[in-house]
Amino acid sequence: MTDVAGQVRAKTITWEDPLETARLGAAMSGLEYMRAIADGRIPPAPIAAHFGMRWERVEPGEVVAVAEPDESLYNPIGMVHGGVAATMLDSVIGCAVHTTLPAGVGYASVELKVSYLRAIHAGRGEIRATGRVVKEGSRIAFAEGEIRDVDGKLLATASGTCVITR
Repeated sequence: MTDVAGQVRAKTITWEDPLETARLGAAMSGLEYMRAIADGRIPPAPIAAHFGMRWERVEPGEVVAVAEPDESLYNPIGMVHGGVAATMLDSVIGCAVHTTLPAGVGYASVELKVSYLRAIHAGRGEIRATGRVVKEGSRIAFAEGEIRDVDGKLLATASGTCVITR
């Protein structure tokens, strides 16, 4: 497909079998699993490839992911689609919760509230998403997240709830 200027734009996305990755993670604590992904010992989730997202820091109850949005993530009005921010925030919130879980225990997002504060544009450098656990529970965990640009400006915030699955 060509754009209005006749230029061809393309993006190739590759990933590894996510079910095999999940099987590897089931035998590790959430913290060990997330650190193995961050260190490149285990492949990341396929969604990370779509956004060019990588894990910068993984600590108990807190994670940081970074990505540099490109124009392939734009919506029809010329800015990065809000779903990119929502996906990154859902990811860091869930993964922060995951770092607190023992081996064989998982989670699923049950609620996410996102507030968009500034538009995100391609070509302005990396964005950094931080997720942190607010309250751990045996069945439900609460966490919050934020996205900042390279200058530290707050772009979006979120709060989320995850159900713990055993």
